[in-house]
Amino acid sequence: MNSFDKSKPFNNLPLLPPKADLETKEILRKTIKASRALAQLNGAIRNLPNPSLFLDTIHLQEAKASSEIENIITTNDDLYRAVLADKKFDNPATKEVINHREAIWLGFRSLEKKPFITTNLCIEIVQCIKKNTAGIRTTPGTTLLNTKGEIIYTPPSGEDVIREKMANLETFIKNNDTIDPLIKMAISHYQFEAIHPFSDGNGRAGRILLLLQLKLEQLLDIPALFLSEYIIKHKNQYYKGLRAVTEKNDWSVFVIYMLDMVEKTAIKGLDRLESIIRLMEVTGAEIKEKLPKVYSKDLVEVIFKLPYTKRKNLIDIGLGTPKTVGNYLIELEEKGFLKSVKVGKEKLYLNHKLMNILET
Repeated sequence: MNSFDKSKPFNNLPLLPPKADLETKEILRKTIKASRALAQLNGAIRNLPNPSLFLDTIHLQEAKASSEIENIITTNDDLYRAVLADKKFDNPATKEVINHREAIWLGFRSLEKKPFITTNLCIEIVQCIKKNTAGIRTTPGTTLLNTKGEIIYTPPSGEDVIREKMANLETFIKNNDTIDPLIKMAISHYQFEAIHPFSDGNGRAGRILLLLQLKLEQLLDIPALFLSEYIIKHKNQYYKGLRAVTEKNDWSVFVIYMLDMVEKTAIKGLDRLESIIRLMEVTGAEIKEKLPKVYSKDLVEVIFKLPYTKRKNLIDIGLGTPKTVGNYLIELEEKGFLKSVKVGKEKLYLNHKLMNILET
C-alpha cells in the first residue's frame, strides 16, 4: 500500500511502471473489446473519401465536453458560430473551448514533427489552453478539494520533484512496449493527473494526452474520438478509480474504467460517423435532384465540415463569385437543407440535421 496522507504532498507517488498485476483476465478481456471497437472505428475512418472532413466538428465536441468537466459550459450554437463568424464572442467559456480545440491541434502537429510526448509539449498544451506563460507548478500549497471544500488529494510539491516524475512518465510512454498500449494509456493518464504538474488546466491537458497517445500508438490514424463525453456521464466512477490507485494501489478498477471508456466511445463514434455519412449521402442525392445547378461534391462537403457555413467557405473552395454562392445558399435554405441566422453583420447557414446528430 502507498504511504498516502491526503493532506500532505504526495512526493512519494510511486514511479512507473506500477508494481501491480495489469494482466488479469478481466483487464485482458476488456482490452480485447476496446481494441476491437477502436479497430472498427479506424477502418471506417480509413474508408472515408476525405478522412479529415469531420475532424473540426469532432475536436470541437471533444473540447466542449472536456471543458464541461471543469464547469466551463457553452452551447454548440455559441461554439460553432464563434468558430465561423468574424464577430468576437464575449462568452469566456466559448473562448476557453476554442483554445482547447487549438491545443488539440497543436499536440497533433507536434507529434507529426517529433513523435514523443514530452514535458515541454505538456507545457505548450497548457499554455495554449490557458493563453498564458504558465510552466511547471512552483507554488506550494496546492490541494484538490471536493464539493464540500474538503481536501481529497495533495499532489507532489516542488518543481524538481514534479519534473522528476514527469521525466519518468515520459520514459514510460516512450518505452514499456511489453504493456498493451491501451493499458499503458490508462496508467499514463492516472500518473499525469496524480502529478498534477500545473496550477490549472491539468484535467484538460490530461484528456488531450489521451488522444495524443492513441495517435502515437497508431491505434487511430486520425484521433477522431470523443472521450470526455464518457467521463461526464461517469464522473463519480472516474474519481473513485483514481482514488483507488492512490490510496490502495488498486489499478484494476481504473484501468477497466479507461478501457470501457475507449470501447464505448469508439462504438458511439462509429455509430455517429455512420449516421453523418448516411445523412451526407441522402442530402447530396436530394440536392442533386432538386437543385442540379447548385449541386457539387465539394459543396456537400463544405456544408458537412461544420454545422454552420457561410459564403466565404464556398468562395474559398472555388464554387463561384460572392453573388453566385450567395444564391446557392439562398436556394439551399428555400429547399430546407439549411437555415440562415444573423450573427453580428454576418449571415451563417446551419445544417440543422447535422447539428441534430451531434446533439444526440
